[in-house]
Amino acid sequence: MTVAAVDSKRREYAYEVYDETIGRTISFAEIELERDFDRLHTWFGYDHVKPDWQLDLPRSEFRLELDSKLNDDHLTLYIGHLDHVPMSYWETYSAKDDVISECYDVDPDDRGIHVLLGPPEYVGRGYGTAMIQAITAFQFETTDAKRVVGEPDIRSKRTHHVLEKCSFELKGEISLPDKDAMLVHCDRDRFFEESGYDD
Repeated sequence: MTVAAVDSKRREYAYEVYDETIGRTISFAEIELERDFDRLHTWFGYDHVKPDWQLDLPRSEFRLELDSKLNDDHLTLYIGHLDHVPMSYWETYSAKDDVISECYDVDPDDRGIHVLLGPPEYVGRGYGTAMIQAITAFQFETTDAKRVVGEPDIRSKRTHHVLEKCSFELKGEISLPDKDAMLVHCDRDRFFEESGYDD
């Protein structure tokens, strides 16, 4: 790890936890547009990201997309860190205010998550499992949610497998405006029974 890889100024983290399975500290900080724009624009252009997100855009268009997300009241955007190194992008959202609510019997407190692992060196090394468990714990520990949901692309078999390792259940295929997806649910009680996190 180079000094330049670490955020030069310590962020205020919304959630932070040490994960013994990977021996790293995981943390999430809300996006700061000027600080994070360049890295996000780079990450969304990586080959492993483009198929799922389809946001490999010129800077001006990407800025408009990011501004739209930041101004969406049902979304909160985070940069995920390993040992204070920014390496992932996360969206958490109110499921009842999202298009996913049309696909299942939504509870008003349900929370949803979207994930993007940025630099390729973090992909396929087991970090995704630990990070998804951490963001799920974050949602359960800081909201009244009894369920966390998601809708990964139906083709993303690796993502489905990782989510199952994180106590999510595959509920079946759904059609969304931008993709065919697998609806996944993680129930609070099951998560805390299986994950090693304390409720």
